[in-house]
Amino acid sequence: MTNFIGSFTVAPSLPRTLEPLREIAYNLYWTWNHDAYELFRRIDRELWEKTKHNPVRLLGNVSQERLIELTKDDGFVAHLNRVYNNLMIYLNQVTWHQKKYSVKDTPYIAYFSAEYGLTECLQTYSGGLGVLAGDHLKSASELGLPLVGVGLLYKEGYFQQYLTSDGWQQERYEINDFYNLPLTLVVDKNKKPIVIELDFPGRKVYFQIWKVLIGRVALYLLDTNIDLNNEEDKKITRALYGGNNETRIQQEIVLGIGGIRALKTLGIEPLVCHMNEGHSAFLALERIRLLIKEHHLTFNEAKEVGYYSNIFTTHTPVPAGIDVFGNDLVEKYFGKYYRDELKITDKEFYRLGTLEKAKDPENFNMAHLAINMAAFINGVSRLHGKVSKKMWSFGFKGVPFDEIPIDYITNGVHTRTHLSTDMEELLIRYLGEKFVHNPEDQTIWQRIDNIPDEELWRTHERRRERLVAFARKRLKEQLESRGASKSELLAANETLDPGALTIGFARRFATYKRATLIFHDLERLKKILNNKERPVQIIISGKAHPKDDEGKRLIQKIIQIAKDESFRKRIVFIENYDMNVARYLVEGCDVWLNNPRRPLEASGTSGMKVIANGGLNFSALDGWWDEGYSPELGWKIGNGEEYTDLEYQDEVESRQIYDVLENEIIPTFYKRGEDNLPREWISMMKASMKKLGSVFNTNRMVEQYFTKFYYKAYQRRTVLKENNWQKAKELSNWKEKIISTWNQIKFLSIEPKNDVKEIAVGEKFEIRAKIILGSLTPNDVEVQIYYGHKDVENKNASNFAVTMTHMGYDKDTKVHEYYGSIICHSSGLYGFTLRILPKHELLVSPFELGVNLWA
Repeated sequence: MTNFIGSFTVAPSLPRTLEPLREIAYNLYWTWNHDAYELFRRIDRELWEKTKHNPVRLLGNVSQERLIELTKDDGFVAHLNRVYNNLMIYLNQVTWHQKKYSVKDTPYIAYFSAEYGLTECLQTYSGGLGVLAGDHLKSASELGLPLVGVGLLYKEGYFQQYLTSDGWQQERYEINDFYNLPLTLVVDKNKKPIVIELDFPGRKVYFQIWKVLIGRVALYLLDTNIDLNNEEDKKITRALYGGNNETRIQQEIVLGIGGIRALKTLGIEPLVCHMNEGHSAFLALERIRLLIKEHHLTFNEAKEVGYYSNIFTTHTPVPAGIDVFGNDLVEKYFGKYYRDELKITDKEFYRLGTLEKAKDPENFNMAHLAINMAAFINGVSRLHGKVSKKMWSFGFKGVPFDEIPIDYITNGVHTRTHLSTDMEELLIRYLGEKFVHNPEDQTIWQRIDNIPDEELWRTHERRRERLVAFARKRLKEQLESRGASKSELLAANETLDPGALTIGFARRFATYKRATLIFHDLERLKKILNNKERPVQIIISGKAHPKDDEGKRLIQKIIQIAKDESFRKRIVFIENYDMNVARYLVEGCDVWLNNPRRPLEASGTSGMKVIANGGLNFSALDGWWDEGYSPELGWKIGNGEEYTDLEYQDEVESRQIYDVLENEIIPTFYKRGEDNLPREWISMMKASMKKLGSVFNTNRMVEQYFTKFYYKAYQRRTVLKENNWQKAKELSNWKEKIISTWNQIKFLSIEPKNDVKEIAVGEKFEIRAKIILGSLTPNDVEVQIYYGHKDVENKNASNFAVTMTHMGYDKDTKVHEYYGSIICHSSGLYGFTLRILPKHELLVSPFELGVNLWA
């Protein structure tokens, strides 16, 4: 075996005329710019496909002869200059953020995620969470947000899927060659890689930083695979979600603590940090450590500063989806850190990892850490916001359900990333250039009605034809790899019909997503798919987690059904689902099927990707579809019921799928006039594009994150920082005072005026109360009347609160008097009570201190 004693990098040798290709290749703006994408394809179409659409590898492998040939091709050079000029214009144009807010030279928002789905050649993602994170950064670039991303760079990335002849999933891991990917190693002024160290038990662990440009936004990816580390530590960033629980905590230390240190080393000190899931929650500890070390704040003071400038987004609807570490493992990695750096006791530290304050925790929950460290918490759809409140309600004792401080911002997709070239050209033609240059303007979608029905339909049909051609090609490749016969390969050419109603289903094969629900009654499905007058076909793709045998069995079942002669031409499973496969599916299918078990789909974004492409959704009322569904926009499965008998649920909802297909979807699709256009179907396409396309996109989503969370967090951080953190110190002292003296507060009397038992609608119901506040003042608390209809007393969002007015204070008895009134606008039996909550101008929620008093 040869052992190399040194290394050097070989870069593509580009003729001067083609030099702009390098800059274009290293900015992932090309992933949503169809003109740039076509430019690379034009260099060498076959090599472009072979490199998995990797422009860096393409430029490194294309022959020098071909490059010289391109310099003499005036058409190509003109195309190159156009793309380069458009990139420069894009990078320098005035953005939404610059127009609306003061310009910031350095990023003050840092977005942390364990995975990013940016393009298929950059394997730093496993599924929807990663693609969402990638789309978040793309829209941050579009809107001009002063934001950077932080993540990990995996040597293996996520697994490549292939199936055995009997349909069982196998995994293959490909090694990423970082030097042939659209990213660059971050170096210092001496051109040496910047290396950062972390304290691990008994040793140092080192990592280097890689930079990915996404339009105007930089993403920094951390990599431990360097010679300074021992062989085990090199593997910390080897695989996405790989290894055991100890590997996971190591990865999350590198991501959270290492991420903050990496940004600081690069001269970036974010004022606001966004944790996309709990994987990066350790960043909150590192932010506290820096404030203690550099500004001499106490732990509690530093915690307050961090708390008001952290955002936590949760994506899971079940506790099982959250990382939980045993206290012994946490002690191994954080014992010295919390004692020497944070200067707190073990009891104080471990309470950070639990919402159950009344008892000593047995483990350390990363979601609980994030909740305890972030003033801004959100689920990723309206329904998921409610599910999250329910899941964590035990941590908010005495807080009415609808007031639990967990908000929601519904996910979206970066429309232009998932939009076909044909459809984008059509939209620009009828919606105007603002569709591209004003991403924040959602009113542009109202012009969808201007598109002629025939043009919209023909554009969509072309994409379906390309999807069918792609599916046939991939099917043949799959069959060849499994050693199929010549007759099987020939038969693959007849699979699918370019004109048939095409249903797409593609996602992670978790069991709750019920991938085989449509196969519940095979005889009935056979009749639906093989109707000669109105044929239907299904294209399916997706991966099961390597350790999920139940998910693998679902894939195997589908493969076996697809082999049956009755289904062979109508069902195709495409292996190795990735962003490229997803692109063909969402661009070309007519109907996107999604049937998760409600309420286990936090949001789901795959169905959003079909909207702008003209596809229609057919889904269970879960995640985003629960708020997006309307009869003129698509179809639903069920009415939002939740079952305890899961077999019965599957039976009922599979029948509903067949019923809706037979009675609504298929008749509408095949109802044609003399011009052979399905006018009713096209009307639904337009309604869906107009009403859903304007809402379920990441430009709207990221703008909401900015206005609801980022800017408010930034403002609070700025206030707390003034006068050497004076406000932070005052706030910390105030909180300590509130918590330590809260038990002094008492209700002495509550008196409705004249003891009235009945009033007329619209009349005032007046209440006076006498209260002892102890050492607190009326400025420290808010006294409220809490009231509502008695018959819906415990129903969410059915009760109301009004603030009472402080009327006076008796120095002798130390009694405060309060007055308030309520006006009821409907008749019925009402109930009321009083409550006292902490009050401070910087609080995001009055419940964040964990104290309240009810009468």
